Amino acid sequence: MSAEIRRFTGHADPYRGGDPYADYRAADPPFAHWTDLADRRLGGAVLAAGDEFFAERENLLVPGPARFDPEHFGHKGKVMDGWETRRRRGGDAAAPHPADDDHDWALVRLGLPGIVRGVVVDTAHFRGNHPESVAVEATAADPAASADELLADDVKWTELVPRTEVGGHAANAFAVDSGRRFTHLRLVQYPDGGIARLRVHGEAVPDPAWLAALGTFDVAALEHGGRVEDASNRFYSSPENTIRPGRSQQMNDGWETSRRRDRGHDWVRYALAEHSVIRAVEIDTGCLKGNAAGWAALYVLDAGDGTDPADHGAPGWREILPRTRLQPDTVHRFAPPAGHPATHARIDIFPDGGIARLRLHGSLTAAGAERLAARHRELTG
Repeated sequence: MSAEIRRFTGHADPYRGGDPYADYRAADPPFAHWTDLADRRLGGAVLAAGDEFFAERENLLVPGPARFDPEHFGHKGKVMDGWETRRRRGGDAAAPHPADDDHDWALVRLGLPGIVRGVVVDTAHFRGNHPESVAVEATAADPAASADELLADDVKWTELVPRTEVGGHAANAFAVDSGRRFTHLRLVQYPDGGIARLRVHGEAVPDPAWLAALGTFDVAALEHGGRVEDASNRFYSSPENTIRPGRSQQMNDGWETSRRRDRGHDWVRYALAEHSVIRAVEIDTGCLKGNAAGWAALYVLDAGDGTDPADHGAPGWREILPRTRLQPDTVHRFAPPAGHPATHARIDIFPDGGIARLRLHGSLTAAGAERLAARHRELTG
């Protein structure tokens, strides 16, 4: 476990009114820049739980922070925005306490199979009713496997987070060094209690057989192994939104920068799924109306020659879309010049503003497909 991650234990103080997050114990883990592989919007799901008496398991993967309404009670008690189980008890009056190994569990399918870099078990608003400790296990299986199949005795689970004491009303973060590709996680809490959110940060590792069957696909998309390496500005919303599935549904479901008061411009740099050739480009400014970027230009780089992608002035960067006027709330489509294999792409926007989605449709080169398949074999054993 990384020494950089602040640890939390024990209860938080009872809620006494006002902003419920005022005394929340937050964390800033070094793995937070990786994609949340369990994100519901990417296909993540909580398939089953051993108990969910007070609050449903599905709340674990809801995007955004947990909410708290101190006046909201239901037929079973306080309604919480998280997963909460009933209190465990011992077998009889002589032994009223749960056994040391008594626990509850939730089974999670990752939206994007991949390498787990870190886990956040968030107990926001669970102050005196959070678990004493938690553990996280992972396995690699058919992404469509049922809960019964995953819970069979012959399924091998790998420990990602050993049983560790956690704190209430806190973001309990754990760095993970697994080196394997996983499809499912099992979250275990001892002996019972509530967890608001589960975040599983990591690197997506797509199935090369599926990409080969597709032939042409979005080589920048999160689901195909693309990722954001860096961006000039993340003030209003994350640049990672630009490579999420589907169209943007509202303004903050894209990438939007603060307003520039200088003569510069903003940009996002992407690592592609692997060595690729881009054949078609879509720049979507959906839901961005008075704040869309005014113009955009697109560049690609083949970093196989040793060029540092962070050096935007390097001669290896090639322009495939010159500075082009964008319209608000519009899908723009372009067919760039062919013949520029690339490992990275960069979109520059002028002078500021935002885009909702960027689609780079293309296909892997033979070398890219071979490397992707070799890595997949290595990570799956």
